[in-house]
Amino acid sequence: MNPDLRLEEAIGTSGGADSLVLGVNDAGVDDVNGARADEYALLASLLLAAPDADFLSRLSRLQGDTETTLGLAHVALGKAAASAAPEAVRREYFELFIGVGRGELLPYASYYLTGFLNERPLARLRGDMKRLGLERAEGHFDPEDHLGTLCEIMSGFAGARFVVAAEDEQDFFERHIAPWAARFFADMENAASARFYRAVGALGRIFINIEAEGFAMEARRARDRR
Repeated sequence: MNPDLRLEEAIGTSGGADSLVLGVNDAGVDDVNGARADEYALLASLLLAAPDADFLSRLSRLQGDTETTLGLAHVALGKAAASAAPEAVRREYFELFIGVGRGELLPYASYYLTGFLNERPLARLRGDMKRLGLERAEGHFDPEDHLGTLCEIMSGFAGARFVVAAEDEQDFFERHIAPWAARFFADMENAASARFYRAVGALGRIFINIEAEGFAMEARRARDRR
């Protein structure tokens, strides 16, 4: 990941783990983890609600390193935001994630891993959240295995708002995100209802694959040090 790439301006106040109740840490965060926190926060914001006109305007100014796949995905998202009308994106979000009866996509770990909602992946997640001292905030009713919530948690880990050991962060990613998130984002890229969200799907798929590669590299280094 390019540590020079910062997304705070694009994310604005929309990012962050506002659906969770967690401890806050003021410890410094290096550039790479800051960029990871921003990326997860951006994805969480776009998965949990349709972007309003102000958010789309900020996203339209998003830039990236055109020599990397992630940077090109940022550029594509910026172009998609620049050409999108807020009302059209709101309707697109409804068709994708809510729908009449159900949306075209179900962004839940339980569904992607078992074919049903509220299954064992959700129970395992709740157990891990309790062990790590995380809990859902009042007023949020979506099951915790919603990918937007999982991205909020990862943003909190990377940005040191939620203090856990590096091994716990990697374990959380490998247990709750790696088995299905890239597949979900690929489905988003190809969803019939998706227009603006195709660019979100591409960004999410590329970023999750980078994260998986990064955690695998850390695991190999840890084994080599033993």
